[in-house]
Amino acid sequence: MNLDTIQHVANTSGGILYLMALLLLVALTIALERAWYLRRVLVAGNRVMHQLDSVTRAEMPMLRELSKHCSQLPHARVLDAVLKHDLDHHFDRLSDRMEEGIMREAPRVDRYLWVLDTIVTLAPLLGLLGTIIGMFNAFQVLSDPGSAPIKVTGGVAEALLATASGLFIAILGLMFFNGLNNRVRVIMHQLETLKVMLLNRMYPHYHAQPDNHGRAHETGPRAVRIGEA
Repeated sequence: MNLDTIQHVANTSGGILYLMALLLLVALTIALERAWYLRRVLVAGNRVMHQLDSVTRAEMPMLRELSKHCSQLPHARVLDAVLKHDLDHHFDRLSDRMEEGIMREAPRVDRYLWVLDTIVTLAPLLGLLGTIIGMFNAFQVLSDPGSAPIKVTGGVAEALLATASGLFIAILGLMFFNGLNNRVRVIMHQLETLKVMLLNRMYPHYHAQPDNHGRAHETGPRAVRIGEA
């Protein structure tokens, strides 16, 4: 099937094939952009977690440096929640702040994936619609007494091109969608792991001190401020 034939089928499909070409372009654009962005997020998260693995206590200068290296990425918001936390507040408040940061970043991580999911569902339906329109055009040849049967079969074959195109876009989009969705799941797990790691490494700032009777009790944070070096 040459280019002229494809153009003829596109023209007789009521514009369906042109619309499907647009869907393919949108699907590829979203897939490539999301793959690049999510890979950046994964690499940055692995770097942050690797550096936190080497310490048992998180100090503010270190967290500032980590936040600077992953700026504009979801991990920076979690780190910033720790940097903005006042150690005079209760320890549980730190967990709430980081959880808020993760929830705010969740829509950003899986952004545009709903479009890819819609294309996967829509493409085969448009292909079927294009085939039906093509079949109508093909069988109109039967109304002409002088038409050869080969024209009918050739028209049917051309009409099936719309179905094949729709299935191709759906298969390609489904592969990208599942792969990207798995990366989103890994990143969200990574953010939750980072939250727990930061909680464990911030806990030494909260310690027990003896009271006037020599008994240990929880006093909350020690006298440390966020700006302390």
